[in-house]
Amino acid sequence: MESMLDITMWVTICSVGFVAGFIDAIAGGGGMLTVPTLLASGLPPHVALGTNKLASTFGSSTASVTFYKKKLFNPIFWRYALIYTAIGAIIGTIIVSYISTELLEKGLPILIMLTALYTLFAKNACNDELGLPKFTKRLTIKQSVQGSILGFYDGVAGPGTGAFWMASSSVLYKMNLLLSSGLARSCNFVSNICSLFTFIYLGHVNLLLGIAMGVFMMVGAWVGAHSAIKFGSKFIRPIFILVVIGISLNLAYQAWL
Repeated sequence: MESMLDITMWVTICSVGFVAGFIDAIAGGGGMLTVPTLLASGLPPHVALGTNKLASTFGSSTASVTFYKKKLFNPIFWRYALIYTAIGAIIGTIIVSYISTELLEKGLPILIMLTALYTLFAKNACNDELGLPKFTKRLTIKQSVQGSILGFYDGVAGPGTGAFWMASSSVLYKMNLLLSSGLARSCNFVSNICSLFTFIYLGHVNLLLGIAMGVFMMVGAWVGAHSAIKFGSKFIRPIFILVVIGISLNLAYQAWL
């Protein structure tokens, strides 16, 4: 019986990994599936978070490389976002046990729902012709602030980080969802790996479960990224909206009820 439960657990972890990787590559939010699954496997909460970072690193790296190869992400152009994301993620992971997240948890569903509403009604979000903004001093400030905040949040909590990247990038830079997705996947990879190293240092990672789930997240991310690139913003938009609404409802239930 225990053997059957073990098999069921592994099948569940691998299946959820694939689905989460696919969704994450397109719209973000895969952590809303992977973290509960890891908790259900019997891992303590802090180990589940660290293990999730390991698995997510597989998926986000695959997706970010795919977008880079298709010339949908320019690391030189977005260098300030990458640097400050790394700094924010490290700081967030280190001090996560010292700060109260109650207010953040209650306000997060509202913020995520607003991003969904913006994407739903903003016509430019679905315009594939919109390209990168002009590189100015103001742009570097936007990148730095955005990277610091979202990197910090990913280090502290994490759910919906990819969706936040996409929505905020569409608002800040007025570019289409495909380019926003490329930026989101790459910066999410940076925050994941920086947070992961910190969790490993603290001894809060189950390597076996993390690698198993991560391999399937990598496959799902490859499929999701190529699907997003092939079909464009019109394919990303409905999935993105469904994901952020689902995240907001789930977080609202956990925080308020």
